[in-house]
Amino acid sequence: MSLFSAKVLLNLFLFCAVLAHSQTPKSVFDSQGMVASRSAIASEVGAKILASGGNAIDAAVSVGFALAVTYPSAGNLGGGGFMVIRLADGQLIANDHREKAPEKATRDMYLDAKGEIVDGLSTKSHLASGVPGTVAGLIDVLKAYGSMELAEVIQPAIDLAKDGFILDEDLAGQFKRRLESFLNYPASLKVFSVDGEPYEPGDRFSQPDLAGTLERIKLAGKSGFYAGETADLIVAEMKNGGGIISARDLEDYESKWRRPIMGEYRGYKVISMPPPSSGGVLLTQMLNMLEPYELRKLGAGSSEVIHLMIEAERRAYADRAEHLGDSDFYNVPIEMLTSKDYARERFADFDPNKASVSADIFAGVAAREGLETTHVSVIDAMGNAVAYTTTLNLSYGSKIVVNGAGFLLNNEMDDFSAKENSPNAFGLLGRKANAIEPGKRMLSSMTPTIVLKNEKPLLVTGSPGGSTIITTVLQIVSNVIDHEMNLAEAVSAARFHHQWQPDRVIHEKTAFSDTTKVELAKMGHKNLNEVPAFYGGGIGDGNSVLSTDIGFQGMADPRNDGAAVGPSTLNAD
Repeated sequence: MSLFSAKVLLNLFLFCAVLAHSQTPKSVFDSQGMVASRSAIASEVGAKILASGGNAIDAAVSVGFALAVTYPSAGNLGGGGFMVIRLADGQLIANDHREKAPEKATRDMYLDAKGEIVDGLSTKSHLASGVPGTVAGLIDVLKAYGSMELAEVIQPAIDLAKDGFILDEDLAGQFKRRLESFLNYPASLKVFSVDGEPYEPGDRFSQPDLAGTLERIKLAGKSGFYAGETADLIVAEMKNGGGIISARDLEDYESKWRRPIMGEYRGYKVISMPPPSSGGVLLTQMLNMLEPYELRKLGAGSSEVIHLMIEAERRAYADRAEHLGDSDFYNVPIEMLTSKDYARERFADFDPNKASVSADIFAGVAAREGLETTHVSVIDAMGNAVAYTTTLNLSYGSKIVVNGAGFLLNNEMDDFSAKENSPNAFGLLGRKANAIEPGKRMLSSMTPTIVLKNEKPLLVTGSPGGSTIITTVLQIVSNVIDHEMNLAEAVSAARFHHQWQPDRVIHEKTAFSDTTKVELAKMGHKNLNEVPAFYGGGIGDGNSVLSTDIGFQGMADPRNDGAAVGPSTLNAD
């Protein structure tokens, strides 16, 4: 057998091993559209909207409100997010409803008299919360591109909050594990426990205060949240807890329409989120670095492909630390970072046989972001597609529920660079581009993405996972385009991640074969760390939708509970 033939067979073996060792449950097909999200209940809400004649935008907004009820660790009214939209007429749109720093925020607000970061101040206090953007963004998107009224798309969330729903083991377990975190906040304990005792699977979970807040939004739109009773409750919560969000901060909040990042990869168009997300820029940059190499021939799961992707990730995340922030406040060199010429220049020192040393790549550093984000993918039969990622930052945000309003406050202020070159909770560093300023939006890794083939939506994807979001999306996109995997395979395949600093590769248990680990170590990749319990044993939650010849394929990531639901499987109410 020739050396070439042996290598082809080895790569085929490694590809099969990656799939065999990954969970590959069945996906869902539907000719009329598809919704995939972390919450089965929320996905059903979206599918019912499609079945009743709504478009993908209507469905995504309805799912967004439903997630605030059915998946409170990340779904939210008190957080923010990004939405990338491809309309049936070909328009490409991005809505930024990321949280903003309050007007009283200062650059050094989380530092003590010695200039050191005060532990927990940016994550576990009322000062941790940015001005929420979710409600403004969802309503703005619906008004601009939806076909239904707000009252119609928000009603399912109101009903779920008012009437309640039966808790499964996943959600009841989440509440129980975090019960201690809620003990200091009576309003939080009221929502997430039964008089201080944990909820059990099978219990009915209702949220009357949240239902009231949703009702006020239904009746008054954005004014039902950013003014009136709800705004008064938020301001009162801030005053009682030492926070700084004011009535003026709430009144002044606006979502922002932005031009999506548009890249090209092997003839496909990749549409993603611009700053203050770093996701679209880094995804495009890494794909540009990989494009000159024949990844399919090298083989999914091979040491050569993994080495290539690690080195692309290393360079992109170094650039993130130096260049990425809110482009309304900092001149982010988007055109340079996403150009193919820059990618070739940046990757010119790539050695196919040797790992780089992160300290030698670039004298920059990288801003922490919580893992408890959540992503929704929606497509309809008319050709509208929505990639929507939303978050409170850390799981259940700051753990603080607004008394009387029933929703959690975010702790997104932690995504700013509290101190230059100091790592945050996830080891990411930041500099001037992401420094705290009043009215500024903190840097994010959220990467809602739509891939077009022949100008039509092919793939809608995204993920939670903090700094691992971007590399999760990269691997799903590459699995579909480079390795021609079906969606179940592409989403289920084991993942790995490198973010420049710290200089290590984290990976899921089955991502690397023993042979691959040896080969990577010989190249100089010394720190191969299996995903710690902190990450729940897996990387990302890539609920995605793929357009195929036989309909729309939906896939809920097998790493977590969730569901893909098509409208044809439901009876519209």
